[in-house]
Amino acid sequence: MQFRPCIDVHDGKVKQIVGSTLGHDDQEIVENFISTHDASYYAALFAKDKLTGGHVIMLGQGNEEAALSALATYPQGLQIGGGITADNAQQYIEAGATHVIVTSFIFYDGQLDIARLEALVQAVGKEHLVIDLSCRMRDGKWFVVTDKWTKFSDFEVNADSIAYIEQFCDELLIHAVDVEGKRSGMQEALVRDLTAWTSIPTTYAGGVRSLADLERFKELSNGKLHVTIGSALSIFGGDLSYDEVVYYCKK
Repeated sequence: MQFRPCIDVHDGKVKQIVGSTLGHDDQEIVENFISTHDASYYAALFAKDKLTGGHVIMLGQGNEEAALSALATYPQGLQIGGGITADNAQQYIEAGATHVIVTSFIFYDGQLDIARLEALVQAVGKEHLVIDLSCRMRDGKWFVVTDKWTKFSDFEVNADSIAYIEQFCDELLIHAVDVEGKRSGMQEALVRDLTAWTSIPTTYAGGVRSLADLERFKELSNGKLHVTIGSALSIFGGDLSYDEVVYYCKK
């Protein structure tokens, strides 16, 4: 189990946002934290602590400069996502990202677009691709949600679909959309399912808020899954000590 840190950038600033509030015209964005530090500050921190596989996420337009500064500060230490397409993916790899992360580009119009996925693999190679299967439960099943988590796709996340999608990527990133950013505890059922279904490196995101949660996560996943923590961390205004998380996961 590795701790995979995150740098979420919105309007050029490092923030922690309740992701499910993005993309709605009739709903205000809920911001848990706005940092006085820039993205490169956090990249330097993660480099100092030798944390690899963390992700920089560009939440909307106008965040490229901040994201690129993080990649320049910690080259070959971070992944990047948000607005990635087959046309621009290679530039981020050349800028120092180990992987690009993609959801909405390949889940187009509510369906998995194989042509787009294959174009991405052609552009950067499977070894540089992370597929984000951000999902919510509907009728007792997990489904990928896209377009800033506002739309259900018809892609059910289960053992068969994960086995299929793993053919195209190096890692998976799974956001538990209903709990992400809310510091309300993880979705244990999803952690169990991912532990049973995945065979490549997979990072779970959503709701982990304490060392007790981390211990529970380790038990549920048998140490197989990686974990990312955002709003709960002390470096993002939360109560959970960043240093203690780093120590726990390295231990």
